[in-house]
Amino acid sequence: MYIDNKNYKNNDYTVEVLERGEYETCTFKSCNFSNVSLSECEFVECKFIACNLSLADLIETSFQNVEFIDCKMLGLRFDNCKQFALEFSFDSCNLNDSVFFKTNLKKIIIEDSQLQNVDFTEANLNSATIKNCDLLNATFSNSNLEKADLRSSYNYSIDPERNRIKKAKFSLINVVGLLDKYDISIK
Repeated sequence: MYIDNKNYKNNDYTVEVLERGEYETCTFKSCNFSNVSLSECEFVECKFIACNLSLADLIETSFQNVEFIDCKMLGLRFDNCKQFALEFSFDSCNLNDSVFFKTNLKKIIIEDSQLQNVDFTEANLNSATIKNCDLLNATFSNSNLEKADLRSSYNYSIDPERNRIKKAKFSLINVVGLLDKYDISIK
């Protein structure tokens, strides 16, 4: 099934079924996808605005140039998505407890979002912009953060010895997040 340029508003997909298929240039506004299977769906140049996608099943889901704006997205496994041409951005979203294990997030833009307890283990965040985001207890292990911009983000703890951070940008006030493992006091 192929659907192009359609707007969906206030749909509750916990009650009605979202048909599997390819959705291109569609907008989903105030829709509920909580605990819904989005497996094998393809979203190309779509927008999700003020939607709840918490705990949705993303096995082999394709997101190509997709924008998420003001969405609740708790506990999502983006590592289960189809990795080919994976591209999305997040603005004012709550992504707490989500997983990006080994996910290619090169040049991703994440702004004004909650990223607490998010797993970025072995993720490629090369040239990413993570602007004004709360990264409390986010996991960075063997992650590529080269050229990433985290200057306005906070509460991160990134071990420079276990992650690639060459030419990454951090603010002076939050640089303590690079020294956490040394248990030192900075005044």
